[in-house]
Amino acid sequence: MNSLLKFRRPLSSSLTSLSLQRLSTTLHYVFEEKKERTSFIHPTAIVHPNAVIGQGVSVGPLCTIGPSAKLGNGCQMHPSSHIFGNTELGSHCVLMTGAVVGDDLPGHTVIGCNNIIGHHAVVGIKCQDMKYKLGDECFLDVGDNNEIREFTSIHRSSKSRDRTVIGDNNLIMGSCHIAHDCKIGNNNIFANTTLLAGHVIVEIKSLRTAYRKIFMPSNTNSMGFDERLSEVEHNEDLGSVPAVCSMLQSIRDSFTENRRGICKFRQWSSS
Repeated sequence: MNSLLKFRRPLSSSLTSLSLQRLSTTLHYVFEEKKERTSFIHPTAIVHPNAVIGQGVSVGPLCTIGPSAKLGNGCQMHPSSHIFGNTELGSHCVLMTGAVVGDDLPGHTVIGCNNIIGHHAVVGIKCQDMKYKLGDECFLDVGDNNEIREFTSIHRSSKSRDRTVIGDNNLIMGSCHIAHDCKIGNNNIFANTTLLAGHVIVEIKSLRTAYRKIFMPSNTNSMGFDERLSEVEHNEDLGSVPAVCSMLQSIRDSFTENRRGICKFRQWSSS
């Protein structure tokens, strides 16, 4: 009997130790999960009670969140950053110090997930088009995984039937400007102080594909240059892209009479 008790004690002790270890692991997991879901709002921040705040959101000192704002899970607002108007942020967006997103205008500003908006950048405010009528709806849609650096400005559309659009995975460096009704594709890089006027379309992927088909064909003996131009023009995917059409027209114009390359031919007087 004593031998059995001696055998049982280590077994009971090991089971108790294992149970405590599992309990400790479970409590740690629950605590960390609860900590991740907990939102923090600094006492000096002004958050309207009607604003929708997701889980794990961090709002720093002197921030402002308007009544129609919606913040996804895990968003971070650094000190003195502000969200106004009918503005929606996807999950895990970061607003650096001084950033302003949205405006108290009809329409909306929609920011996707995992975007970084840099120091003192202004995104989704009223355009500078003189034709814009105060009270008209205006829109800005931004995709995912964009980095919008410091002092950049991106404006809403100038008309209710149009919108400013930024795609995914773009790097927009410091002090850039993207005006009303621009359409920006994916995977673009805009160097510092790049300025886009209204209604500009940037579709780098389509332009690269068209350029390679025209100037870098896989089989140089298959078609002539003019035939390659025609092939791109009649391509279902490329022929309807405005940026590609403009490039094709510029190429054809460069071969017309009195033209030297893309620029018009000029006669230089000898001196």
